[in-house]
Amino acid sequence: MSATLSYPMSALKTPTSRRAQVLILEPDLAVLDYLRSTLTDKYSLSLFSDEQMLLDRLEQGGDADLVLLALHANRDPIPLLTHIRCSKPQLPVVVLSCSAELSDLEMVIRLGVRAIVMKPFLGSDVESAIEEHLTLAADNKIATDTMREIPLNETHSFVRSSKRMRDLESQASLVARADIPILILGESGTGKEILALYTHKMSARSSKIFLKVNCAAVPADLLESELFGYEQGAFTGAVKTKPGKFEICTGGTIFLDEIGEMPAILQAKLLQVLQDGTFSRLGSRSPMKVDVRVIAATNINMKEAMANKTFREDLYYRLNGFTLSIPPLRERKDEIPVLSEYFMRKGAKRYGRDPLVFSDSLMDALVGHQWPGNLRELENVVNRYLVLGDERAILNELSSLDESETASDAPSESSGGPGLKALVRNLKGEAESAAIAQVLEGTGWNRKAAANDLQISYKALLYKIKQYDLSPQNRA
Repeated sequence: MSATLSYPMSALKTPTSRRAQVLILEPDLAVLDYLRSTLTDKYSLSLFSDEQMLLDRLEQGGDADLVLLALHANRDPIPLLTHIRCSKPQLPVVVLSCSAELSDLEMVIRLGVRAIVMKPFLGSDVESAIEEHLTLAADNKIATDTMREIPLNETHSFVRSSKRMRDLESQASLVARADIPILILGESGTGKEILALYTHKMSARSSKIFLKVNCAAVPADLLESELFGYEQGAFTGAVKTKPGKFEICTGGTIFLDEIGEMPAILQAKLLQVLQDGTFSRLGSRSPMKVDVRVIAATNINMKEAMANKTFREDLYYRLNGFTLSIPPLRERKDEIPVLSEYFMRKGAKRYGRDPLVFSDSLMDALVGHQWPGNLRELENVVNRYLVLGDERAILNELSSLDESETASDAPSESSGGPGLKALVRNLKGEAESAAIAQVLEGTGWNRKAAANDLQISYKALLYKIKQYDLSPQNRA
């Protein structure tokens, strides 16, 4: 690579051709010359060392297919990126950066950058990023509203067709390469684990292990040893040393599901792992260093949890290198036909049956349902239809569920007084509230363990907690 160029470099252009038109902004003339020499045989290039010249070129219109934009520490990229995204929202932007700071990466991702190539780089690195996103842009123009099914393993695929989910796929694909912590938010059953697995598959760690830990399913007193392992003799029953999930997962991705249920004492230890990659096994004083990418997920309101002091604010901001929010199924009903067909094919393969056809009336009922259980509920309904083969039974089930939801939302008729039934109901509610609170306190507010002790479903317990407005602070 030459150190200087002998010609002025405000805007150099190669001869126009049918090849993809790539606009490159790089104030470093030596790097700009290197990019010209490595990319000119494949693309029609417009080269700029001055921001205003690039903006003028974009305002003139033309046939630009992609912008390659170099970020430098002494220049604020926000105004330029904002201008490009506002004036050319569909134009792919690939960034060349020498900064690995989380705040810098998050900022450019939120501004719609398609890919980040870290310096120093090879010409082949840049060409690969350009090719991938030119292809993606072409596919989006041809098949804007088509379904995409991305196999993740033998049993799971990432399926989407709506614009919101296409945007989410693009965000996950981009942030996967940045290797920063990710927080996935969404209601129960929306597919947070599938999105986490997709993000892992799109990352540089895809050949390594992906390991899931459900923080609510493991009792609080066992979760620490499950995550971080223990030494022989650390506690009664520790007859031999056992590595934890973080050790097993080194080099790969660990998925901490229901992170909002993690006990406070473990939140501090997890914070240390995120800060410097070190921890100690139970019963050991020797720190251990691991290289693990953390993806966390929760269906709780994190801001409320921080306000109630049940989740550490500093841990939240460490986990939140980037947030991916999955919309509930009721907000993307246009995907229900696509997802129903996918679950039918998946179930038919699993149960060794021929797939069934969805009639118009059944599909209308599926689309009309509100799906409080989201994709998990939809898959269960499709599987029941596949196994029973009785469309009328499924229609009746959906109709009954919809009527129940309508009735629960309707206000009850008032009377002159509370009446005996209402008084009994109130007393029963107070007793039930006190009993649930007592069990929750006995389990250290581990909701999964409390649900097991009460012999009710986890979802039912969450409903009761919300119904009676239960929290550790309210009991204090």
